[in-house]
Amino acid sequence: MDRPLDVADLEALKAARRLLENPGLAARMTDLIGAPIEKGLGMLPASWHGRIADLTRTALSKAADAAIFTLEDVPGGGSSDKWHKWGAALSGGVGGFFGIAGLAVELPVSTTLMMRSIAAIARSEGESLRDADTRRACLMVFAMGGRADADDAAESGYYAVRVALARAVGQAADYLGAKVAADKAAAPAMVRLISIVADRFGIQVTEKVAAQAVPALGAAGGAVINTLFIDHFQDVARGHFIVRRLERKYGEDAVHAAYLALESR
Repeated sequence: MDRPLDVADLEALKAARRLLENPGLAARMTDLIGAPIEKGLGMLPASWHGRIADLTRTALSKAADAAIFTLEDVPGGGSSDKWHKWGAALSGGVGGFFGIAGLAVELPVSTTLMMRSIAAIARSEGESLRDADTRRACLMVFAMGGRADADDAAESGYYAVRVALARAVGQAADYLGAKVAADKAAAPAMVRLISIVADRFGIQVTEKVAAQAVPALGAAGGAVINTLFIDHFQDVARGHFIVRRLERKYGEDAVHAAYLALESR
């Protein structure tokens, strides 16, 4: 039977909600560079939007296969957020030095670092990295990090996005617990799930590239933007896995109700 959250856990839920419902990546980068992201988007060649979509899918595919398996499965272990930020800053600096042309090299590296950081945060909140559901939840953080073009205000909140993703992922199949290389039948499901997440994550990647396209940012700007990029997804991951930890303790319905009650205050 579901029970009310105690005081400490309610405070944790409040912190999670602040992380999950904060301004999106575009707003943060606009504050950083002092110019609307739309200005940078106008500087991108039309062909690059499709190019970014392709690179995003490739980066997510590689990250999903590689990052989690470099961590020990010790639920409650540390998350090393600062180490991952330094790595993202370094890759962003290299990418910024080469400009948009460096994205094909930089994006898979930064995405893998973010996936590793997300997985470490999941582990620190008590998740087992051997659990297929945990791996799926890690991948879904990339989709929760911002809105997709088709969203409206009613569909952009944390729980609304999470339910929509869970429904879509459920239709795709639970491929994350399988070794795709050994099971060719799982490959179509993998492609479908990556596509679902990439559609949303690609919006944030495009915003990041647009910010880096603003003149005079260069390598230093690329490092700062990448740090902001990973910081954004670390916040989403922390909030998401706090919610999941509380759901394991109290039940999904109780935590959902408490979350909605916070929104009405």
